[in-house]
Amino acid sequence: MSDQTPEAGELTYTRVFDAPRELVFRCMVEPEHLAHFWGPAGVSTPLGNIKVDARPGGAFETVMVSDADGSQYPMRAVYVEVMEPERLVWTEPGTGMTTTSTFSDLGGARTEVRIQQTNVPAAFRSPEAQAGFTTSLDRFAAYLATLPGDI
Repeated sequence: MSDQTPEAGELTYTRVFDAPRELVFRCMVEPEHLAHFWGPAGVSTPLGNIKVDARPGGAFETVMVSDADGSQYPMRAVYVEVMEPERLVWTEPGTGMTTTSTFSDLGGARTEVRIQQTNVPAAFRSPEAQAGFTTSLDRFAAYLATLPGDI
């Protein structure tokens, strides 16, 4: 995994997952999967708090809930591009942030996911926020490890 800040307002995260690209992609667009890992350590995102309409113009909405105190953190995005199983792009109207996720098949049931965010608000660029984002990738890797590779 590598994390870098190419320029102010941009973040890039790259992670290799031990799972086939089609499965990794599906986990990012199916609420039944997202409920198991969406959000940083210390929050949960109940299935009922996830809405996905994975098509250009469709909405992606979640409400993460703090495990400690029940605080809620809503997120709403609009899909700009959905190219299964290669690429997802969404924009968050509230912040103007755009997230582009690229899924590359490395062979041997391994997938590299590159997540590039542009127009990232300052609060999301802090070291603490970036560390939190990294824990969500850790949770995703752990969840993928529980799945058979052919579902």
